[in-house]
Amino acid sequence: MIEITGQINISENELSFEFVRSGGPGGQKVNKTSSAVLLKFDVRNSPSLPDYVKDRLKTVAGKSLNNDGILIINSRKYRSQIRNRENAICKLIKLIRKAAKREISRRYTKPTVTSERKRLIRKKKRSLLKKNRNYNPSEEDFQ
Repeated sequence: MIEITGQINISENELSFEFVRSGGPGGQKVNKTSSAVLLKFDVRNSPSLPDYVKDRLKTVAGKSLNNDGILIINSRKYRSQIRNRENAICKLIKLIRKAAKREISRRYTKPTVTSERKRLIRKKKRSLLKKNRNYNPSEEDFQ
């Protein structure tokens, strides 16, 4: 069992791992070993996740979640297959925790009397500044 939050636990049976060849450091051995990990997790059919987390995962995961509802996480940070597997699980945990966090909606407030007064004073000063810049020559100036 992988513990995500106090209420959300995922069974390791729900995760599937695919090991592929990885680029990057490793010399000649890199062409022989499959150290990169693709973690696949079926979000849509998971009994462990509540519905609100599934819905938020669609926006939080972005392109990592395909149209079939399968979340694909790629990990090729380390040379070792085991460390990449652990890294992929950590990425999954962070993603689900982010989706499980409920957003607090904004409470609309009115501006205070003082802030409104200061705003109007600033507007009046700016208005006067621009008004004084304006030069309207009279007919007497041209004769």
